[in-house]
Amino acid sequence: MSLLLFSACENDLNKVRAIAAADSTKDISQTIGVEMIFSDSAIVKLKLTAPLSISYKDKKKNPITLMPKGVRVVFYDDKIKQIGNIVADTGIQKEAEKLIIFHKNVVATNTEGTVYKSEELIYDQAKKQIYSNKNVLMTKVGGDQMTGTSFVSDDKLKHPIFKNSTAIIHVDNSITE
Repeated sequence: MSLLLFSACENDLNKVRAIAAADSTKDISQTIGVEMIFSDSAIVKLKLTAPLSISYKDKKKNPITLMPKGVRVVFYDDKIKQIGNIVADTGIQKEAEKLIIFHKNVVATNTEGTVYKSEELIYDQAKKQIYSNKNVLMTKVGGDQMTGTSFVSDDKLKHPIFKNSTAIIHVDNSITE
C-alpha cells in the first residue's frame, strides 16, 4: 500500500499567484532576426542586427532590449558608406539613455582597419562616444598595439584615449639615401 501526501501552505500559493499575475502584466516581447536602422535627419547612421532580442521596460518604465545571442552594429557616413562596426556575444540597448552596451568577445573595427577588443564596450549615441571601463586592446593594421585599463573615443573610433596604457610600436630602422 502506498500513501502519497501533498502539502501546501495557502500563503505560499497566494505569493505564487501574485508573482504570476505581475509577470503576465509586463510588456515583454521577443523578436527573432532583428534588423534596426538608426537615422538622424533622415540620414542612416547605423544598422543593428541580432538573431534574438527581448524587449521590456525596467522599473522606471524605460524600454530595454536584450540581445542574448549576439549583436552586430554597422556604422555609416553621410553617403551610407560603412565606416566601422562592433560585434559582440551579447548586447543591451537602453533606449531612454541612448546607450548600446556590448558584452563578451567584443570586437570593434574602424574604417582604417584598426581593431579594438574588450569584454565590454559602450556606445553612447547622445555623446557620440564609444568607451569602456574594462581592459581594451587596440591593434592597428601595421601590427602596432596599445592596451589600457579603460578608454574613450569618438563614435568613429579614430581618436582613442587610453588610461594606464602600454604599447608595442614597430619601428623601421632602415636608412634611405
